[in-house]
Amino acid sequence: MTTGVDTRALETRGKRMYELVATEPGAGFHFELGREVAVRAGYDPAVLDAGPAPAVESFAGVGYLFDLAALAPGETVVDLGSGWGMDAFCAAALTGPSGHVIGVDFTPAEPAKARRLIAESGATTLEFVDAHIEHLPLADGSADCVISNGVINLCPDKDAVFTEAARVLRPGVADIVSEPPLPESVVGNAAAPRDRYRDAGASYGVRSVSVLATKPRR
Repeated sequence: MTTGVDTRALETRGKRMYELVATEPGAGFHFELGREVAVRAGYDPAVLDAGPAPAVESFAGVGYLFDLAALAPGETVVDLGSGWGMDAFCAAALTGPSGHVIGVDFTPAEPAKARRLIAESGATTLEFVDAHIEHLPLADGSADCVISNGVINLCPDKDAVFTEAARVLRPGVADIVSEPPLPESVVGNAAAPRDRYRDAGASYGVRSVSVLATKPRR
């Protein structure tokens, strides 16, 4: 997929910004962070409390996805762009002691923070790996569900992401999409409307692509 985006520069900017989100969540950003945002999006406070508070304080997702994902105990879940791990910890609470949650993120500071939180919390069903979501270090058909809280929407090469999701997946991808697309000045035309997501998912073998349109936060 050709977008005309300088992907290396976009990646560098993204790494710098989300390193700060992970290490200095109170520094002030052009988007909202934290527990209040998560609860407003629809997260159950009891599920948030089941995970470490430092993961929640860096939450910068764009919506609530677990009603759509409908996770069950014992499932294996892959979180694309897992960051500091709030969604991964929530997935672990929902899949229980027999589940397995794998967070994947390309910004080293974020998985590093998430791994520290695993050690501090004593969680045993999570792992976080440093990798690009276009090249997942996972076996074919190894996941029951793939989740991603707005990260695919920021990835210029969506074809590669969907190819990898389809490869590792036993059905279902959940992502939140901006509709209409965000301005090029914001994400370099990396955002995509819902029809493009559905077509891309179908093209790469993803059996169920559900797209939720979200309104900008005020």
